[in-house]
Amino acid sequence: MPKHFLFEKNGVVTTITFNRPERRNCLDDEVILELERLVYDVRDDRETRVLIATGTGNAFSAGADLSATKGIEDPRERARVARERAGQFPRLIGRVFEAIAHLECITIAAVNGYAIGGGWSLALAFDFCIAVEDAEFWVPEVEMGVPYRGAPAQLLAARMGPWRAREAILECRHYRAPELLAMGVINRIVAREELMPAARELAQAMAKKPAQAIAQSKRDINAFFFGQRLF
Repeated sequence: MPKHFLFEKNGVVTTITFNRPERRNCLDDEVILELERLVYDVRDDRETRVLIATGTGNAFSAGADLSATKGIEDPRERARVARERAGQFPRLIGRVFEAIAHLECITIAAVNGYAIGGGWSLALAFDFCIAVEDAEFWVPEVEMGVPYRGAPAQLLAARMGPWRAREAILECRHYRAPELLAMGVINRIVAREELMPAARELAQAMAKKPAQAIAQSKRDINAFFFGQRLF
């Protein structure tokens, strides 16, 4: 059984739920490796036509676990500690983003609250992003003296364009869901109680479409933005 996630299969729709509400569903090496295994399970399950991902509590995911830097006032020391604690994280998160982006089934991120840093980029690795009206998105890394790089930065740039991505990453600007909807970065916003019904409704509609056509279309879109493989 997954330690940090809930995993539910309902016919052709599989739902993965981040289940660390006390940590705002933050990401570390252990969580990323577990998520990667679940994504591979979905990849190898020929019955699954749609994957939905969401979170428990008030966050989709708060991104990288930077708790070790709290209380460190000197920005250079804070950045040094963050880099030391990063370990394999940049490589692992790139690997799981690639696994999600290259799934042949439809993928839907149901953003139930905060999507911060790598958690925001993770949501954008999915084909569709639906968010609650009060969801908030931002990238805090640069303010902490840590570069926002690799797969998370590439996904943000692919979905927002380079100029908006610079604004998000370098200014560490906070966005609310309606603003990102107007920019075309997310697909839809709904009331909190409508989030999972809306995700499941989209999932059922997409599951009726020809699987082979969806898979090839996704490959062509990925090739245009990222080349034949991501990152």
